[in-house]
Amino acid sequence: MSRGVERTDDGRWIVVDGRRWRIADPALPEDVRARLLHHLGVARAAVRTAGRAGDDAAVAAARARVHLAKTGLGERGPAWWEQDDDARRARWEAALVALEPGG
Repeated sequence: MSRGVERTDDGRWIVVDGRRWRIADPALPEDVRARLLHHLGVARAAVRTAGRAGDDAAVAAARARVHLAKTGLGERGPAWWEQDDDARRARWEAALVALEPGG
């Protein structure tokens, strides 16, 4: 099954099968984007694993990490296009501090 994916004219959203999703902040430095995407993938895998195990506390913790990564990417929380550069940097730095050991 193929999914219809398109980008809105303003470039802030993608539309997948009629549902709108915010894109990641295009101002993210590539190394920061890569680190946040890594954390997002690990957290999503943890949600699946914990769900299969029936561990509700682990599911909740993993979902919180998904939320942190998506917030750092600019996909959740205040809209990145409404933030100044300092606020955008503070957003992704706070996410990385929370996600990385010794952050």
